[in-house]
Amino acid sequence: MTDQKSNKTKLFVYLGLGVVFLLLPLAVTSEYLLHAIIMTLFFAYLTVSWNIVCGYVGQLSLGHSVFAGIAGYVSVLLFINLELTPWVGMILGGLAAMVVGVAVGYPCFKLRGPYFTLTTIAFAELARIWTENNDTFLGIDIKGAMGLSVPLKGDSFAAFQFNSKEPYYYIILLMLVFALAVAWWVERSRLGYYLKAIMGDQDGAEAIGVNSTRYKLTAMAISSFLTGLGGCYYAQFFRYINPERIMGIDLSIEVALMGIVGGQGTMWGPVLGSFFLTPAGEILRSLLGGKMAGLHIMFYGCILMLAIFFLPKGIMGFLREMWEKRRGAA
Repeated sequence: MTDQKSNKTKLFVYLGLGVVFLLLPLAVTSEYLLHAIIMTLFFAYLTVSWNIVCGYVGQLSLGHSVFAGIAGYVSVLLFINLELTPWVGMILGGLAAMVVGVAVGYPCFKLRGPYFTLTTIAFAELARIWTENNDTFLGIDIKGAMGLSVPLKGDSFAAFQFNSKEPYYYIILLMLVFALAVAWWVERSRLGYYLKAIMGDQDGAEAIGVNSTRYKLTAMAISSFLTGLGGCYYAQFFRYINPERIMGIDLSIEVALMGIVGGQGTMWGPVLGSFFLTPAGEILRSLLGGKMAGLHIMFYGCILMLAIFFLPKGIMGFLREMWEKRRGAA
């Protein structure tokens, strides 16, 4: 009876949240506020994607921004040179990011602890620096550090361009729901159980026949593909892409911090982390008025230290403990 009541409560909560988010643009009249909400959902999406490999495998990646950058560039270049609709470009960009993710993950997963993290940072930074310092790739103009502007086509669904922000809001909301559905499937599938076993004791899991490399690479493929879709959305939303932002380590650090603060290895932890840190960072930037660039990263670092000391399992872990205590008391 208790479990049935708990499931009904969760169902009502999910339905309530769904109605709220579907109707939210109708209640928001400020373009700036709607933009901030879109960016919160965008970071929630990226963090959920990051969490599939870093939360369930337990290895910290600080180079996931490179997958967003690769896919974003692929979709924009296909749109500029072949006039291919970004909807198809997103899929192709995501596949390109997935191929790179598996290629990078194969040697990197042989490393553990800080060595894995340092390798992901090095790869992402090498990709960013190379892109910034080269104007062409295989004869294709990528304009180096200047970046690429998305050609304007007017209000067009096929071109992924809209005159208002509401369509972008619903697109990223659907993308977040899709990423959460994938995370839900991973948690409850054989893949999820194997990943948890590998995270708990990789040597022990391999001793009973679990192919750790295979399942890690599967998680990496899913994570990099989803992250790539996010990079394509970013390019179309801002109608511009450059290596400094989309491939920079700042983006990777922000996403990782949101996952850690919210709660790694949980479905809703990354969402909670994003919903807490993204508005806080946006408020800080608006108060500074563009001064002291990068201070929000230091702010995130302070939040991370506090979370490690007082919420070692993240916000989601704290909420779960409170919920269990309440159920125990009842």
